[in-house]
Amino acid sequence: MQRRHDRKASENRDQLTEQEKRSRINHSKRSVGKHEVQSWTTVTKQSLCLMWQKVKAQLMLSMSFLLAVFWCCRRLYSFLAQLLKRWSNYLQRKLIRNLSVLIEVDLLAYSAREWKGEAKQAKHMREAYEELFWSYHIKYLRQVRRDNYCVLRAVLFQIFSQGIPFPSWMKERDILKLPEKLLYSQGCNWIQQYSFGPERYTGPNVFGKLRKCMEALKTNWTEISTTKDHEERGNMCNTLFSDESKEYKLYEAIKFIMLYEVVEAYEQKMNREEPIHNLFSLLLARDSSSDPLSFMMNHLNSIGDSVCLDQVELFLLGYILEVKIRVYRLHRFNTEEFQVSYPDEYRREWNEISLLTEDDRYYNIPLFRT
Repeated sequence: MQRRHDRKASENRDQLTEQEKRSRINHSKRSVGKHEVQSWTTVTKQSLCLMWQKVKAQLMLSMSFLLAVFWCCRRLYSFLAQLLKRWSNYLQRKLIRNLSVLIEVDLLAYSAREWKGEAKQAKHMREAYEELFWSYHIKYLRQVRRDNYCVLRAVLFQIFSQGIPFPSWMKERDILKLPEKLLYSQGCNWIQQYSFGPERYTGPNVFGKLRKCMEALKTNWTEISTTKDHEERGNMCNTLFSDESKEYKLYEAIKFIMLYEVVEAYEQKMNREEPIHNLFSLLLARDSSSDPLSFMMNHLNSIGDSVCLDQVELFLLGYILEVKIRVYRLHRFNTEEFQVSYPDEYRREWNEISLLTEDDRYYNIPLFRT
């Protein structure tokens, strides 16, 4: 009995021991599995951390590079903007300095600046400017470079800027052939003594030089007068009248056309074909211009060099260009000669341009506003 009990107790112990072993084994397996999971998680976290560190380093490097590029681009943009601004200002100053017809300015402000003080002449001029402002609706003016081409410049600039076409007689003839006709057909060999303003030039090459002047006049006049857009035409005029070599050719061409017309009128007078225009009678009646040669030597050759056009030549200028030149002579304020027209006989279809002068030597361009 006792043995049976002991054997049974021993079997129970063995069973407990076996259960404990299985429990321990299961616990061990669970511990190993849990450790493996923890190890895998740790490894994964470490891998992700390493990857993030690498990606973070790359991102930081990329951001630094982008910031550097952005900074460089910004500095480059700032530098280019300043460079462009300086270049623009330089070109603007150069253009204004070279432009022979300046931008418009307020008439009364110009008067106050130019005629200060209480002197009699200053008061007289300010009153004349005020009369132009209030009674003639002249609100602005454009200053014209003060040299001996001044009046030719003021007239041609307005003809071009207004888009006035060729005179009718120029449309019927080829003005490029006028030098050749005068030199060869009419035998005016004395044309070799023609002077080009400040460039006193004589000799057999005068024909070629005159032809270049006529070509410059015809080309520029045609191009500008056929431009319909007012702003574009104004820009073309500003470009042309900022180039001395080009604009001087225009003035010499006009001078030559004046001479050609005098030659034509003189021959007509000598041949007694028909009465000549009154202005030619007046011009040829002067002792200093009794024939075309004396007119050229004593008058035309000096224009652009030492003198401007006088009033008789202004009549001739308006006549050959077929424009009515209205001149406001401020030093003649409160007299009948305050406002005059050249020529005084003109056709109704002629265009009108205006000049403003303080001394009959230098001229500006008045601008009307209602």
